[in-house]
Amino acid sequence: MPHISIKMLKGRTDAQKQAAAEKLAAALTEAIGCLPSHISVSVEDFTPEEWQEQYRKEVTEDPHLVVSPEYDPKELLQ
Repeated sequence: MPHISIKMLKGRTDAQKQAAAEKLAAALTEAIGCLPSHISVSVEDFTPEEWQEQYRKEVTEDPHLVVSPEYDPKELLQ
């Protein structure tokens, strides 16, 4: 353990997702000194409409959120 969960808008390629997962895992290994073999990464895609509810649960209501975004998710609906 640790596990990284990436949530993003639909439209990115599998290669982009793989690259993001690998770079985040490498950064986490460097930051906390864990073994690379202990890291898992998942990627979930959302439409802008689906993201509205996820944003509420994953960002607005998450007491464990460490880095907050500086955008309004409704902007994605335009």
